[in-house]
Formats: sequence, C-alpha cells, structure tokens
Amino acid sequence: MIRTVLIDDEIRSLKVLGRLLTECCPEISIVGQAEGVETGLQLIRSTKPDLLFLDIEMTHGNAFDLLNRLQPVSIPVIFVTAFDNYAVRAFRSAAVDYLLKPVDMDDLRIAVDKACAKLHSEDFSGQMKVLLQNVGTLQVSQQKLAIPSVIGFQFVAMRDIIRLEAKGAYTVIFLCDGEEVMATRNIREYEELLPVNTFCRVHNSHIINLQRIKKYYKGRGGYVVMEDDSSIEVAIRRREEFIQRLLK
Repeated sequence: MIRTVLIDDEIRSLKVLGRLLTECCPEISIVGQAEGVETGLQLIRSTKPDLLFLDIEMTHGNAFDLLNRLQPVSIPVIFVTAFDNYAVRAFRSAAVDYLLKPVDMDDLRIAVDKACAKLHSEDFSGQMKVLLQNVGTLQVSQQKLAIPSVIGFQFVAMRDIIRLEAKGAYTVIFLCDGEEVMATRNIREYEELLPVNTFCRVHNSHIINLQRIKKYYKGRGGYVVMEDDSSIEVAIRRREEFIQRLLK
C-alpha cells in the first residue's frame, strides 16, 4: 500500500479527494489529512508518507511555504489546485504533477499511476528545488526547465535555451554551450509551457528564444539566424505574430 497524506484547507475538497482515491485507487492508503501549513508539516513528519496530495492556498500560508520548510522533499507531490496559469506553468516546467479542481477521476488515476512508477526510481528533490525557484520569480532569466528524457530529468536555465526543434513525438533542445538535449515531450507541449514573452513558435517544427536571435531576413515568411548560427524558417501564417512579439 502507498501511504498517502492529503493537505487542503477546504474540508469538502478533502472529502471529495478521499472518496475518489478510495473508489479508483485501491493501492492508496490515506494515513492522514491536514488543513494548513503547520498541521500539514507536523503530519508529514510524523507519518513519513510515500505520496503527498497538496493544495496551493491554505490557512496561514501556501504549499510553497510548506515545501520550503520541508526541504529536501524526498517523495512525489501531486498538487490539487484551482490556481492561476502561472502556477500551472511552473508545475509543468519542473515536471511536477498537478490536478485541477474539480478533480476528474481519470486524471487522478493517471497521476497516481505516474507517482507509483516514480516511487523508487527518482530523486524528487531536484524537481521541487526547480519548482520553488520558478514560483519565486517571474523573471525568465532566473527560471529553470526540467527536461524529461528516457533516463530521468536534466535541469537547464531557460535563458540558456536557443531553440527547440520537433523530432516526431520528441523535441531536441539546443543550448548556448552547444549541447543538444532530446526531450520526451512533443513541441506542442513546450509551446504551451514556455513563457510567451520570451519564446515563440515560428514554424510547426521550431520554437525560438526571442532573446537569442542574431538576424531576421524578410521575404514571404522570412527566416531568423540564431546565436548558434542556425537558420530557422518563419512560416507565413506565423509571421505577423512573430513580428509583433519581436517588436515588443
């Protein structure tokens, strides 16, 4: 059984999540519930669970306050939240699982399956460190991205990404130091994940860092030359949006 703790300051939400876990996840054993940061910390330290479901906004603080005080975090955390898009983007950039309220049973089952698969195979402290750093700043220059691969995660600063290129269901990420990282995410996921004020999808196969452009050549859609001297075509249908973003 997977010993699990639920933390949420809404009693109704705790009851709903508990019921859903009982109905669709028989391998989960709920060993405790808490309604705030202080009680949550005490519960985690006393029960030492295998898995944590954590709401964002709680009594006298939030999930990030709790995690900062709990460092290092050695177990998987699934956030259950009605929080804004920035927080969701931060979760995804750190490859951290989350569920949006109201919780869907199928999504819950998928999240639990992913957590179970990771229980004894991954170090979660790196993901949590990146998440807390990204939530703490709105500046892309200080944010990091967790890049999933077939062997784990590589953490890179977003400012060091020059461009991303689609390779079927995978994405190759090109970094300033010349390194190329193959990510097990498709390029559409990165289009939704990366900050729109810095990254722009200019082609079906390409996302570029607007701060890493050396030159732009007009003509039909045109093309850009990046800092790594790669030439990237700008699709005609994406040209107007690209120009507007470039001139901001």
